Amino acid sequence: MTADLFGDATPAPDEPRVLTVSELTRSVRSVLESEIGVVWVEGEISNYRKQPSGHQYFTLKDAQSQVPCVWFARAGLRLKQLALTDGMQVQVRGALTVYEARGQYQLNVQAVQAGGAGLLQAKFEALKRKLEAEGLFDAERKRSLPKFPTTIGIVTSPTGAALRDVLNILARRAPWVRVVISPVRVQGDGAAKEIAAAIAELNRLEEFGLRPVDVILVGRGGGSVEDLWEFNEEAVARAIATSAIPVVSAVGHEIDFTIADFVADLRAPTPSAAAELLVPDTSAVLHHLARLRGQVLRVVEGVLGRERSRLDFLARSALFREPQNRLAEAAQRTDQAMEALAREAQNRLGAARQRISELSAALRQHRPDQLLAIRRQQLGSIRGRLAEKFRQSFHGHGERLQYLSQVLRVLSPVATLSRGYSITQRENGEVVHSAEGVEAGAVIVTRFKNGRVRSTVLEKTKKQQ
Repeated sequence: MTADLFGDATPAPDEPRVLTVSELTRSVRSVLESEIGVVWVEGEISNYRKQPSGHQYFTLKDAQSQVPCVWFARAGLRLKQLALTDGMQVQVRGALTVYEARGQYQLNVQAVQAGGAGLLQAKFEALKRKLEAEGLFDAERKRSLPKFPTTIGIVTSPTGAALRDVLNILARRAPWVRVVISPVRVQGDGAAKEIAAAIAELNRLEEFGLRPVDVILVGRGGGSVEDLWEFNEEAVARAIATSAIPVVSAVGHEIDFTIADFVADLRAPTPSAAAELLVPDTSAVLHHLARLRGQVLRVVEGVLGRERSRLDFLARSALFREPQNRLAEAAQRTDQAMEALAREAQNRLGAARQRISELSAALRQHRPDQLLAIRRQQLGSIRGRLAEKFRQSFHGHGERLQYLSQVLRVLSPVATLSRGYSITQRENGEVVHSAEGVEAGAVIVTRFKNGRVRSTVLEKTKKQQ
């Protein structure tokens, strides 16, 4: 027989020894504690958590490996403990052992001292400085979000609780919003490329015949620094910066900050908070619209009331009644003229009848046949002249009215201009009546029937004697 790793004799092949899991685990623990014992190990802290009991649990890792660590509260009672956080580079002294319940080896920490900035933190700060120098964080390039988006694109894990929370909030606050989900991995190797590609695809929906989105939400729920690291990759930052659509970053919890948060147009503390920021509350919008409707109705009613009062005032004013009064006066004058003409005609006819009676009486007395014929001829002539005089007198008034109207149009300055004349004025509108009214260098405006000419007086010609 040969000695095995644990110092026991190895049984012959025909005498196998079967160990229980507990025996195997205790054997491994014994070897680790005796052969390695207390060691100093340097690495980066991740997955840090502190229990109410005071015990602290974390993972110590480097680029290739990691080891679980536990720092029991009693181990640091007499020492000033170092405040631990994810991403911190530390040097840990502890005893290597095995946690038998899980069968995993771990380091029972006895002391911790700072070992410099963590690798991830260093990478974070370097990329942050680089992108900030390029202006990707500048407030001037940040775009405002649409107040009432109709379509929202979401880049996140399709199985995460964050997506369910976001969809529930959107359905409650704005059920009319259309959601386009671009499913991606949000942690692990290659996740950053998927996130960047999803952002680019949401910017190109129109190329595929789809309705474009108004805003893009990029994010995930909480986790360790390593879990959130894909949102610190340069590919994601570049995709957000080049997006033609506004981007909201909502990664982790309120205390978590990523490069994506700095580049995005808006950073939300959590995915749920992002959903609250993206859409208004429907009930609040309806209340606001109702209030605006009331304000508009009050304004319209006020305007209508003022206009009604104005129309009533105009209807009662003399200016409004003036045309009607003028027409009434003209009709009255016409009636008076007709009455005067009728009286004149009646008087002349009466006078003619009287004359005829007198002539008839003379005729009956003297019976001159020749004179009677002459008088009849004179009577007919008088009757014709009387009728003509009546017609002339009747139409004369109308012709005079037409004449006066024509005279008024002829004397109008517009009619004067239409006959080829012009009016000369100064720039202030004052009419120039003679050459003495202007001086050399003055600016005059000559008005014709179809326009105006602005000119400058170069010299004046003296009046011929």
